[in-house]
Amino acid sequence: MRREAAHAIIAAKRKWTENNGGIIMEFIREERQTPIKDRCRVLVAGGGYAGVSAALAAARGGADVLLLEREFILGGLGTAGLITIYLPICDGMGHQVSFGIAEELLRLVVQNGLEGELPQTWFREASAEERRNGPRFMVRYNPQICALELERLLVRSGVRLLYGTSVCGVVKDGARISAVIVENKSGRSAIKADCVIDCTGDADICQLSGAPTALFPNRNPMAAWYYYLKDGDLQLNSLGACDETDNDKNKTYQRIGGSQRVSGVDAWENSGFLQAAHAEMLRDVLKRRERGESYVPVTMATIPELRMTRRLVGETDVCARDDHRRCERSVGMFSDWTKRGPVYELPFGALYHPSVPNLLTAGSCLSAADDLWNVTRVIPVCAVSSETAGTAAALGCDFPALDIAALQETLRAQGVRVHLDEL
Repeated sequence: MRREAAHAIIAAKRKWTENNGGIIMEFIREERQTPIKDRCRVLVAGGGYAGVSAALAAARGGADVLLLEREFILGGLGTAGLITIYLPICDGMGHQVSFGIAEELLRLVVQNGLEGELPQTWFREASAEERRNGPRFMVRYNPQICALELERLLVRSGVRLLYGTSVCGVVKDGARISAVIVENKSGRSAIKADCVIDCTGDADICQLSGAPTALFPNRNPMAAWYYYLKDGDLQLNSLGACDETDNDKNKTYQRIGGSQRVSGVDAWENSGFLQAAHAEMLRDVLKRRERGESYVPVTMATIPELRMTRRLVGETDVCARDDHRRCERSVGMFSDWTKRGPVYELPFGALYHPSVPNLLTAGSCLSAADDLWNVTRVIPVCAVSSETAGTAAALGCDFPALDIAALQETLRAQGVRVHLDEL
C-alpha cells in the first residue's frame, strides 16, 4: 500500500514536470466570447466558514450577494474536509475575545445536540476563574448537520448560492475587478460585480487579479481524516497531520506520508498527494480489520486537507509580535488556539492590497506573517475577518479609502468587539 502511495506521488510529480518544468510546453490559442450570466453587488468566492461569514455579513448589510462554491456543500475543510473542530474564541484565560458571527456560528453548529464536545462553563453563567481553569470556548460538531445549517442560514438571509462553480479568471477595468470568469456545468461565463471577496482559501482571486501573494514556505503535510464506527460508536480518526496545542502535548498522532509535502496550488501535485492519502487510509482501515476490530469507515474527506497554501500580501501584515498590541485600524480580535494567553487585534489592512481597490480577502488567505499563519487560518479567525469583509463590502467598494471609524462602529453594532480595552 505504501508503494502505491509513493507511485501516485511520483506519477503526479512527473506529469507536473512535463507540463510545467520546461520539458514539454505546448499551447492552444483560444478565441471566444464569454457570456455575462449574472450581476451582483458583492461576489464571494468560496463557501467555507470564511465565505459563509462574509456573505452573511454583506447580505445583512443590505447588499445583493452571490456566493460561489466549487463543491456542493458549504463549510470547506470544516465539513467536506472533516476537520470538525471549531477552535477557541477565548484566550484560554477565561475571557471571550471573538464575538459577532464568530460566536453565532459556533453556537449554530451545536444547537441540534449532535456535537461531540461541549464546554459547559461557556454555555452557562460562570466566573472567569471557572472558565480559565476549564476547557476553552471551542466545540466539536457533526459535519453534515453543520453544512445543512449553514446553507439554511444563508438562504434565509437572502444570499444567492451557486454550487459546482470554479473561478478561472478575472476581468479588470483599470485597477478594479469588473467581472469574474467562472466555469461550471453550464459552461464558461462571466459574473459582473461591484466588489469581490476572496474566500477561496488559496488566494486564487488575489493571484488572478495581480495582487501580491505569497506561498507558505513549509508546505503541507499529508492528512486523511475519516469517521468510523467502532462497537456502535461514531468516532473521528485524525489520521495524519494534526496540530498540537498546549493542552494535548502528550497525545500521540499517527503521522503518514513521511517528509512529503505539497504547496497546495498545483493540480497534478495535489492529485498525486490525495491518492497517496487515500492509500494510507485504506491501509489503516484494513490493518484494524485484520486485528479483528469492529471497525467500519463511514465518511472520508472529499477535499484535500491542506492547511496553508497561498495568501495575500496585504497593506498590513498581522504577526506574532502583535500580541496584546493595540491597532487603531483594528476590526476585531482573535486568540491563539495553540496556546493560552495571546490575543491579537486584526488590522483592516490585512484584508486588502491597494493595487486592487475593490478586492478583499479573508480567512486562511488574509495577510499574516508566516509566524502567525497557522493561528489565523482556523475557523474563528475566518469568521472574524470575513464578517469584517462582508460588512465593509456592504458599506462601499473602494476599500483603501473606506471610512474605518464607520466600519468599526458598524461592527460594534453587530456585537463585535474591536479593541482589547472593550473586553
